[in-house]
Amino acid sequence: MKPDEVRKMTMDQRIAKLEELRLELVKLRLQAKMGLLKDTARIRNIRKDIARILTIINQERKGTAK
Repeated sequence: MKPDEVRKMTMDQRIAKLEELRLELVKLRLQAKMGLLKDTARIRNIRKDIARILTIINQERKGTAK
């Protein structure tokens, strides 16, 4: 997910996407613990997407968004 895509979303869409990604991260971590996860890079990508969304939300709250 690119930052421009996140910036085009409404705040409600961002929060919904954030919750969706967090839930997926929990599922992936569980699969990794059980040894069933094939694509381990997916965890890293999800974490980066979560950070990206949170960063843009905080920038808009502070008024420093591009």
